This record gives sequence, structure tokens and C-alpha cells, in this order.
Amino acid sequence: MKQKKYLLPESEIPTHYFNIQAVMPNKPLPFLNPATKQPLTPEDFYPVFVEECARQELNQTDEWIPIPEPVREQYAFYRCTPLVRAYELEQALGTPAHIYFKNESVSPAGSHKLNSALAQAYYAKKEGITNITTETGAGQWGGALSYAAKKFGLDCAVYMVKVSYNQKPYRRSIMQTFGAAITASPSMSTRAGKDILTRNPNDQGSLGCAISEAMELALTTPNCKYTLGSVLNHVCMHQTVIGLEAEKQMAMTGEYPDIVIGCFGGGSNFSGIAFPFLRHNIKDGKKTRFIAAEPASCPKLTRGKFEYDFADEAGMTPLLPMFTLGHTFKPATIHAGGLRYHGAGVILSQLMKDGYVEAIDLEQTETFKAGILFAQTEGIIPAPESCHAIAATIREALKCKESGEQKTILFNLSGHGFVDMSAYDQYISGELQDYKLTDAELAKYIQSADVLNQ
Repeated sequence: MKQKKYLLPESEIPTHYFNIQAVMPNKPLPFLNPATKQPLTPEDFYPVFVEECARQELNQTDEWIPIPEPVREQYAFYRCTPLVRAYELEQALGTPAHIYFKNESVSPAGSHKLNSALAQAYYAKKEGITNITTETGAGQWGGALSYAAKKFGLDCAVYMVKVSYNQKPYRRSIMQTFGAAITASPSMSTRAGKDILTRNPNDQGSLGCAISEAMELALTTPNCKYTLGSVLNHVCMHQTVIGLEAEKQMAMTGEYPDIVIGCFGGGSNFSGIAFPFLRHNIKDGKKTRFIAAEPASCPKLTRGKFEYDFADEAGMTPLLPMFTLGHTFKPATIHAGGLRYHGAGVILSQLMKDGYVEAIDLEQTETFKAGILFAQTEGIIPAPESCHAIAATIREALKCKESGEQKTILFNLSGHGFVDMSAYDQYISGELQDYKLTDAELAKYIQSADVLNQ
């Protein structure tokens, strides 16, 4: 059957972000000062974050936050993104399920990350900031922020996790093409990086390490602020443009999702597709299931612990209440670099704790098998991160096949994998490995968070 796309006109680009904190029955626990263990205020974030982002971070009262018109103008280059019925994937699976995906790979940077990058760059420019810095795992966030910085006339410095820096040279090229300065992390350019390399000269890096380095640069560079691509509340809120569009597009199909799925690293793309639909579970009694798909090698939701922890490896951030594997966690060098993070976002963690969200973990080879089937049926090669959402979708679709139930499944295609082909080469040649953490390994890492909660 011919692929069917549901498109919205440019005039339907959302005018407001949805702030789920305002409708949550149990609000997220406060961020804490690690020295005093006292709750933080927006002003406490000002030395590091753009002030508007700091205010949004702790806003638990306003359900709708206006999107600045200059940001909406930039969104118009690629939004509204298509909603697609995956007929051929359904046919290949022999499932009665109706499968839809929101295609965020059509952005200039190739992923959903641009939705927050443009907002954060705009707020920085409006505040008079000249430099922004960040970390990146697989490079999607770094690429998006590099593009957004150029659009708003800012200088951008990116610390890229070393294993991804080496695995994904074309991600580096994308960032450099957009004008950013890229450093492999851990590096010798910051105290945090030097300390890590002193302990282990062969350290391949982690998102927690790269965050430490980027934050240190922001704190030691005049007129420079730190930006983050996931985890934090304001980032997840910016991504709700995805689900707000998908709501209108699903109405065009005459269906409503029984299941919403997103891959999960820190929570940005999952929040973007899920939160607008989740508000109807909270406010209207809808029964949609929300499934976060994470790597078996980095299972913070399925095997982590809910407690206060640092968001970075060096302990420079406030303490965040979240599901965590411990801030010293060293993830395996899987190709889904954007999912190799030790903790889950604060909002997602609270929603998970309260039973609104469920999670599964998936082996790397299963996700690439799913990605190849998707490419062969739907014609898009997905990012390794997005393969996790596809694999989870296939699992649910096959359950429908077994039961004979016709369910409507919606997942977020968070990005394309056109510059991740070396990972596909390894899978096709049989060289890709699965990594399973033992209980003993997990307990060792989680101890770093346990100490903070004593």
C-alpha cells in the first residue's frame, strides 16, 4: 500500500510549549545544592544557564509557555514534520496494529534536537550572551546547537564523548561545517578532564564527563553560558512541539494512539512525543501506554535507582532526583551514543515512579535488526538511537499479531542514521556486540549516588 503522510501547514506550528509540571499530580522533587542540601531557586542557575531557561526549568505553575516568534520562524524551515503511516512495516510484520511514526529526521541537523537548540540559542542571544558551550554524545545535539548558534550569531564550543568522536567522524564534520569548535572528551583543556585522564589515560569518555568539561568552560569563560540537549525540564518542554503537532495529525487519521514509544537516553525526544498525549491520561482519564526504550547496556530506568545524584561525572551540577546508575557510571561503547547517559530526566523519573511511564531495555543487535527492517520497508535509515524505538514498536506490534488485537502505535523517529553507516557495517558483518551489565557492576556504580543520599 502506498505510504501515507499526514502534513500540517506552516500556520499550525505550535505557538506555545507544553509544561507538564503544571499538571503533574506529584510535582518533581526540588534540585538541591550539594553542599547545603537546600532547594535551588532559578537565580542559583544564572551563573551557568541562560536566565530564561533557568526560569522555565523550575516553573511548575504555567501550563503553556509562549514560543518566541524568531524561534517559530526558524522552526518553519522544517516544521511541521510529517506523521507517516508505516504500512509496509505493518505488512512485513503481519500485524493488525496500525503503526505511525513522527519523522523528526527532516530537520536541517537531521534530528529532533534542533527544537530545543534554536530556543536556547535565541534566549542566549536575547540575554546578550556571545558564547555557548555544551556536550554531545553521538553528535546530534552538538550538530543541532552548532546550527542554532550560527543562526543567532553565537560562538559555540562542543565537548564530544571521545568514543563517539572517533566512531562518528562525520558528526564532527557536521558541527565544524556549522562553525563550532569540537573537543574530544575527556580532554586536557579542563581540570575535570585532566583529573579523569590522570585516573585513566585511556578513558573513552561519557556524557557525564563531557558535561563536567562544558560546565567548567562556561564558568571560566566571559559571557559564556552552558546549554544542555536533554535531561533538564526546559529542554524536554521545548521538545513538546513534536507531540503537539502529532496530536493534530493523529486527529487527521481518525485514530488515537494506544501506545506511544520513544527511545530513551536522558528523555528529550521521549518527552517531546509523549508529554502532550500524557496530559490527557492525567487530566482526562485516557489509558494510553507510554514506553521508554533504553539500551540494555545503560538501563537507568529498568535497573537503576531513584535517588539524588549529580548530572555530571565530576560533581559540578546540583543534585537531581532521578533514576540513576550512579554519576561515575562508565557505559559500554555502543553506537547509540545519545543513549549512553547514567541518569533520567527529573520529570520522567517522577512520572516513571508514579506509574505513568513504563520502560524496556534492548540489546544493541536487536535494535539494528529492527532498524534494517525499517529501512527496507519505509525507506529511511534510522539513527542507532531511533532503532531502539523501532525495536520496541516491533515488539508491541508482534504482541498484537499474537493476540489479534488492533492497536494504534505511535513512535518518534528521532533522527536519521545517514552518518552512522559504520555502525550498520559492523552489524551486517557480524562484528557488533551486545553488552549486559552484571548486578555486581551496577551495584558498584550506584554506590556513588548512594553516598550522596546518606
